[in-house]
Amino acid sequence: MIMKKIALIYMGGTFGCVGEPLAPMPEELFFPQLKRILPIHYKIECFKAPSIIDSSACTAEDWLKLIQQIQSLQQQNYQHFVVIHGTDTLSYASAVLAQFLQQSCHVILTGSQYPLLNIQGDNSREFTDAIDNLITALDQVVKVPAGVYLAFYHQVFHANTVLKVHTTALDAFRGQKIDQNIEPTNQVAYSIQVSDLEKSKSLNISNMMMLPIEKQQLNQNLKNLLFSPPHFLVIQAYGVGNLAVNQDIIETLKALQQKNCLIILATQVPFGGLDQRYAISHWVKDAKIIVSNAKSQADLYAKILKIYLQYPTSEQWHDHWYE
Repeated sequence: MIMKKIALIYMGGTFGCVGEPLAPMPEELFFPQLKRILPIHYKIECFKAPSIIDSSACTAEDWLKLIQQIQSLQQQNYQHFVVIHGTDTLSYASAVLAQFLQQSCHVILTGSQYPLLNIQGDNSREFTDAIDNLITALDQVVKVPAGVYLAFYHQVFHANTVLKVHTTALDAFRGQKIDQNIEPTNQVAYSIQVSDLEKSKSLNISNMMMLPIEKQQLNQNLKNLLFSPPHFLVIQAYGVGNLAVNQDIIETLKALQQKNCLIILATQVPFGGLDQRYAISHWVKDAKIIVSNAKSQADLYAKILKIYLQYPTSEQWHDHWYE
């Protein structure tokens, strides 16, 4: 049986941190330690990601560069990839890779709540989930159907459905597991260009999670955005997308739309999706805003990023959203 090549890409995160306080270990020091614990029955090549940083500092440009690296390695006959990434934005990284790579290769992202190495960085830590998470990813990446997934705590999730639900527990993520079917997509992979990297830097998204305030206060908050509107305004409403508004709020939303701002109605509830059957939501059609069809908050971010790179105006973002 021919062993499948696996490209193991290190992007930093708690997994590769050492010292006090914790900081990412440089790859030239980390790789020799990492290779000590890699299973010998896999053909694994280690690669440094374009950005090795704390994942809380990651932005779209970092993930697009990672995708660009994966697409370059595909041309070198790699089709199986494991990415070590920090957990803070692991769900966002996973969703972005899923949105852009689609089913063009086999990718599993993973990370850990505890570092692989001790403080000195010269041996494995006595208690760590890093080894188990990495072995799960390596075992599964040669078995899963083409697509992007996240492996954590002996579980493998569809990448665009995942949410981090605990700051420190080993069982830190929730989402649809690999044995659960999700709606297939007919989209093809998006090849990252240098111009995409530059354009991604200017993407401006504002996320407004609703809290119980008077309508006039909500309207004033929205009006404040008119002075410098974002490209995308995500309104996280209650439950299945319920939000009480008045005509003044609707007019302010329309004014924002006229300033090239696409408004997206989402929910602050992690799972279950939106449902516009309630009377309180009839205003959505009048306001002509988008109702999110994303599988998670991270998936919504990934979809926004992709459509922003593909089209130049909010009218086009609106027209192509549901494709």
